[in-house]
Amino acid sequence: MRILVRLFAFGCLLGAVQGCSTFTEQPSYETVRQQAPFELRDYDSVIVAETQIEATLEEAGGEAFERLFGYISGENRVEQDIAMTSPVTQTAASEEIAMTAPVGQRRAEGGWVVSFVMPEAYTLETLPEPTDPEVTLRAVPERRVAVIEYSGTWSSERYQQHLARLTDWVEKEGLEADGQPIWARYNPPFTPWFLRHNEIMIPVKR
Repeated sequence: MRILVRLFAFGCLLGAVQGCSTFTEQPSYETVRQQAPFELRDYDSVIVAETQIEATLEEAGGEAFERLFGYISGENRVEQDIAMTSPVTQTAASEEIAMTAPVGQRRAEGGWVVSFVMPEAYTLETLPEPTDPEVTLRAVPERRVAVIEYSGTWSSERYQQHLARLTDWVEKEGLEADGQPIWARYNPPFTPWFLRHNEIMIPVKR
């Protein structure tokens, strides 16, 4: 039962379960340039809960999900839940927070950093403190990113293929990379591979 609940929650988190997608908050952005499958986007500042995993590209997301889902399920100093509903409601005793998509993953020394974007209504001061020392909260400043969208499996091979395409497009457009590539996934593992929405983002200088 716990596994089913977590799979359903993961689906709602990524907006892929019928009846949940309507309520899934996603970070807002402005499209600066579009040349399918590429885009140049400007994102506002966001808060993320993140954790570092020493694993392969394919394994890191699954291992990190348990840890991050624990945080939004009440494993924090005030035992607040981050529920799969929206809009955000707040009371003095507890809060329910709409979960957001996508799950982000970027390369780090010794592994990968996986992150959940927190709802827009929250700040670092109002989010509950994680009880797990492996989960941290961080403010990501506004940024411009080059993006490639693709469907299909989450294999390292497909990631590298599309990252190479995006890197070539960034160079051709005269853009300068300004950070590590970010792998963004919008669907749970049980989504058929041909229906998955995946993105790779490279932060670039304005």
